[in-house]
Amino acid sequence: MLKKTKGIVISYIKYRDTSIITRIFTRDLGLKSYVVNGIRSSKSKPKMALYQPLTLLELVVYDREGRSLHHISEAKLDYAFQRVPFDFHRSGIALFMGEVLGKCIYDDYQNEDLFDFLFQAVELLDKEQVSLGTYPISFLIQMTRYLGFDPEDAGNFYDQLPVNRGSLPHQAKESHLDRLIRERFISTELIPKHIRKALLEDVLLFYQLHLENFTEIKSLAVLRSLVE
Repeated sequence: MLKKTKGIVISYIKYRDTSIITRIFTRDLGLKSYVVNGIRSSKSKPKMALYQPLTLLELVVYDREGRSLHHISEAKLDYAFQRVPFDFHRSGIALFMGEVLGKCIYDDYQNEDLFDFLFQAVELLDKEQVSLGTYPISFLIQMTRYLGFDPEDAGNFYDQLPVNRGSLPHQAKESHLDRLIRERFISTELIPKHIRKALLEDVLLFYQLHLENFTEIKSLAVLRSLVE
């Protein structure tokens, strides 16, 4: 059955000689895997831009119950990036976000509120005024609201983590985290680099404690090099 929906590309892998399998979180159908045939051929390679992590798409897809792989009838950009693909800092954050989402969202999982939040967050990453230094931390913290384990405040957050974890005491980080929780993406606070690094590590540990399959983030090393 053909269905129209919006989608956020999570990732893709090469499939056979010229094809890919892409995982796309759709608003109406949840997380699905799609085979895109011939996309890596010399004639179709420009279309690969549609399947880079976090690309926002309008889709017409074939959806058949009980199948693990589906096909795309039509795909076009819902939002054309102005900065993300051309800014190594933003593209690095996008890679990190895509990997995180791949560990948070399981096949067929549907959550319209989460989708809408992610769509807006991706658009914001492309805006000139976004604070890139704190964006990854704000993104992770805000997404906990839609995954069901959001902390009330920094005190509640650190109550759930091991005592005295890391090189910095919790008290040195709580005021900064409280502002990020309270102000969401609009915070303009200048947080020292070593505290941003510690906060990011703490929030990733927080995810590991709440999500069973949240394993090591391979793109974290790239992200660290960008925020340092």
